Amino acid sequence: MRDLARLAATCRPLWRDAPAPPPRPKPSLRPTGLVETELRRRATARGLHIGASLPAGALSWVPYLLKRFLRDALRREPPLSVAINFSLFVDAKGRLLTCGGENRQPAGTNPGHVLGHAWGSDVNPEWPRLIGPPTLVPSMQDRRIVSVAAGEWHCLALSREGDVYSWGDGHHGSLGHADGGARLVPSRIESLSRIESIAAGPSSVSAAVDEIGRHFTWGRAISTSDTGDAIPVGLGYALILESQLTPTWVDALSGVRVAGVALGGGVAFSFTLAVTDAGAVFSFGYSSHGALGHGSLEAEVLPRRIEALRQTGRLFVAVAAGSYHAMALTEEGELYAWGRPSANGHGQDQAHQATPRQLAALAGERVRHVAAGWHSSCAVTEKGELYTWGSGAFGHLGHGL
Repeated sequence: MRDLARLAATCRPLWRDAPAPPPRPKPSLRPTGLVETELRRRATARGLHIGASLPAGALSWVPYLLKRFLRDALRREPPLSVAINFSLFVDAKGRLLTCGGENRQPAGTNPGHVLGHAWGSDVNPEWPRLIGPPTLVPSMQDRRIVSVAAGEWHCLALSREGDVYSWGDGHHGSLGHADGGARLVPSRIESLSRIESIAAGPSSVSAAVDEIGRHFTWGRAISTSDTGDAIPVGLGYALILESQLTPTWVDALSGVRVAGVALGGGVAFSFTLAVTDAGAVFSFGYSSHGALGHGSLEAEVLPRRIEALRQTGRLFVAVAAGSYHAMALTEEGELYAWGRPSANGHGQDQAHQATPRQLAALAGERVRHVAAGWHSSCAVTEKGELYTWGSGAFGHLGHGL
């Protein structure tokens, strides 16, 4: 019996369940405080993506979050976009509405599909298709849209979830779909996700920025000058092909976090402005009238930082681009402009302004929002005052005919 007891004691680990491991200590959570907790809640409600760790250069969370709110307010894209013949709107519920008339491609053969409605078979495709009052786009009623962008023959819409929808002619791949075809109604660009900013240019160029600051472009890549030379349109990377059908990352900006973009130019050419989270401004593409801001009329295939803006020592938070002119807004509300004199706000004393200069007429104002049209510009100040300048054709500056 004693031998059996010894044997049982010796073999006990073999027939009994192993003892449960001690509980792991719970990870200690970093104290956030009431202010930081509330700021994070509001950031989530606004759709701002705040990481778990502070970015390089930030010392504490509350000042960093407050600065993000300020920059978000200055950079926030308006819930409307206007082209030559049509307009896009987003209402308070995040629903997409369109109105106007459908354009035709330069060849004059295909309707533009820019209104996003699936027309019935009873509608003659040769008739001009018009929508008077802003009307909901049926296929998008279950989506919550936060911003829209209208090009010449194509449109983009950004949802709260960060998805991008495109529709229109698909000229030169401007819709971002691999087949390069047109879309009668909005269709999601499958290769894009968690996008925070979108832009659509007049020359069939599109752009987007995702939550980690990567800049994507697609559409028309190469144009032809009057002399027959190939010129870069403004995609930010060297291409042999005429078009880039799907969104491609501008890896020349891999070392910076892009916060917003603006596309300018005309029907056959374009240029791009990109403002970074650190307050720098880059430009690339065609440089008619010095629209790139580098002091010359030379085109830039790859993104290049605008040195004149860097030398100001200011942090820039927003950019705007017209057909031949551009603007950049500082965190303090100072506005810098350059390009064609008829729209840059510096007067008619020279053929072009190829280097950015602060707009003297608004030097005493704190500008909060800017926009650039074909040959005109406008700015809204902190006091809610609206300023316009440039070409006043058809009275669109609001100062009378």
